[in-house]
Amino acid sequence: RCDNVEEKGLGSRNNGELHASIAGYPISIFFIVVNEFCERFSYYGMRAVLVLYFKYFLLWDDDFATTIYHTFVALCYLTPILGAIIADSWLGKFKTIVYLSIVYALGQVVMAVSAIHDITDTNRDGTPDNMTLHVALSMLGLILIALGTGGIKPCVAAFGGDQFQDDQEKQRSTFFSIFYLSINAGSLLSTLITPILRAQECGIYTKQECYPLAFGVPAALMVVSLLVFIVGSGMYNKTAPQGNIMVKVCKCIAVNIVLLCTPRDTTGWTGTCKYERHEFTIISSLMVLKVLFLYIPLPMFWALFDQQGSRWTLQATTMNGNFGLLTIMPDQMQTVNPILILVLVPVVDSIVYPLIAKCRINFTPLKRMNVGMFLAGLAFVAAALVQLQIDVGVAVKHTPAATSTHLTFIKPNSISLLENLADVPVEHRGPSEVHQHDQRESQLHNRWFSNLLCAELFFLRFLNGFHSALNVTLGEEQFGNIVNNNMSQYVNFQIKNDVGDVCMYEQTLGFGSSFTMVIPSTFAFGPNCADTIRPIMDISPNSVHMALQIPQYFFMTAGEVVFSVTGLEFSYSQAPSNMKSVLQAGWLLTVAVGNIIVLIVAEAATLEDQWAEYLLFASLLVFVCIVFSFMAYFYKYIDPTKIEAQFTQLDPEEKEKRKSLEMTRKESHGGGRKGSDSSSDNEKVKQTRI
Repeated sequence: RCDNVEEKGLGSRNNGELHASIAGYPISIFFIVVNEFCERFSYYGMRAVLVLYFKYFLLWDDDFATTIYHTFVALCYLTPILGAIIADSWLGKFKTIVYLSIVYALGQVVMAVSAIHDITDTNRDGTPDNMTLHVALSMLGLILIALGTGGIKPCVAAFGGDQFQDDQEKQRSTFFSIFYLSINAGSLLSTLITPILRAQECGIYTKQECYPLAFGVPAALMVVSLLVFIVGSGMYNKTAPQGNIMVKVCKCIAVNIVLLCTPRDTTGWTGTCKYERHEFTIISSLMVLKVLFLYIPLPMFWALFDQQGSRWTLQATTMNGNFGLLTIMPDQMQTVNPILILVLVPVVDSIVYPLIAKCRINFTPLKRMNVGMFLAGLAFVAAALVQLQIDVGVAVKHTPAATSTHLTFIKPNSISLLENLADVPVEHRGPSEVHQHDQRESQLHNRWFSNLLCAELFFLRFLNGFHSALNVTLGEEQFGNIVNNNMSQYVNFQIKNDVGDVCMYEQTLGFGSSFTMVIPSTFAFGPNCADTIRPIMDISPNSVHMALQIPQYFFMTAGEVVFSVTGLEFSYSQAPSNMKSVLQAGWLLTVAVGNIIVLIVAEAATLEDQWAEYLLFASLLVFVCIVFSFMAYFYKYIDPTKIEAQFTQLDPEEKEKRKSLEMTRKESHGGGRKGSDSSSDNEKVKQTRI
């Protein structure tokens, strides 16, 4: 019956077990695809708001927030090497994915808990009293996430490929396309949704931006990802660990270096290495090293690419995100990248490359990668031009040094009872209006102000110099129904005293602006009451629109499509079949090194202007392009399959000579100089294999 089921396409057998399938595809791959979608949603959703969390919740400056962000990303791309070794040498892919996913989910939960300001806000003033605890929890969560996401990164796709039989090459190819689509879908949706969750207000004692929700939803998706993967456990084809190829290659090279330096051995680098009953040719290792040598300049591309989530997001916080009825938040601008990827990949493959081929231009893979790096450099030139516009357009009028806990934000449909205060900028103070404030109230104001600026709203506060308490009301009819993703260009409010007198006042606002409304002691209710209220602009509205970032995202995404896709294709085409995982690990390592370059520059560079830093990175990448073009010019393309065939299909006579060579080597290492003709045999074998 099992044979009949298999023949009808209802299942396949592997190692005597029956695995159900639908339309020729194993059912198990659907669990893997859903798992990858949820995991990518979790990772990119958390990463989308991470740098803003550093700046506006932990109150770190831009440089330090950028440094920690890229340190985390670098760690995420270093740990895949550890995950690959654990999976191949010890636990196997399935157990590695399960165990490290548990670590991953735990890290996401810790991050969500670290963002709850109420857990240390003992005096309920809206500011955590023990920021050290929040920082420690954040760092612990990020380390766990890096171990988890990096550890499972090299395992999930390979585990999905293991579900197919050797005669299902077409289905396996389709699976990898769907797998890649699930990655981009998770990235796109999470980058779009998570900033909206962050902009919500939550809290037990005081309402603030909801970073716990922004981190909590990705944590929940990671738990779902783990559960979905475990549910399909009984349907998976689980291969036993067979040893990690990276470890074997390193040991093989080390052994032959020793043999090369041994006078009695004349085979040198054309010999063979045996380790754990697996035989590897040194020529295969040299093929890999040849490609890895080309990887040396590549980290510079990733140093620029991954700043989309740090420097470019911070740049967007100083820009106007109002697109008519729609308001884009700074961390949502990152969605431009996955959207452009979905558009540019088919355009480049179906239109651009064929047109270049018709023009008879030899557009080799290495030339494509060079063009991709050049486009990334153009993206940073565009970012520098935008930054120059921001520096001219955004002028800081007054930055309030302090405030009082009696000063509050005016929200829609809310009432604020403001007492007699004299917190007025120096140039607007009178002799009797001088007021001292403590440092804690200053930190409280800076924190609240930063959060509202981050949310692309405006900051509005009132200073009451009148002799009695006043109620300031924003009515729904005057203010409008303002939601978290939108804002009002002006506001109408009414001022009431205890006896019922009313004064109506209207103030025009701007995107990202900050105003202090001073109600002086000379204020009097009446027809001209609004004339005595003094609006003071602390920070002018953002005048540079976020749409100006689209060109830099376009250049960067175009560079990614040409560079990244081509780079992986080239690496796989130039590597032996049994060492492609080594090149995959090397490719991920270039991403890690690129992020390390960013954090070094962020800490070491003494450039005061951000546009100058953008140009510095662009200049470095152009220099790398020149170096890489020389390396590519001297590179000789090879066909690994033909070389492998020469070594695997030896005739009986050559195999006998090879066996004789091994016996001669053992005898010579045994202390004697037996077999005086071994040198000639060795030379013959060497020439044959070359």
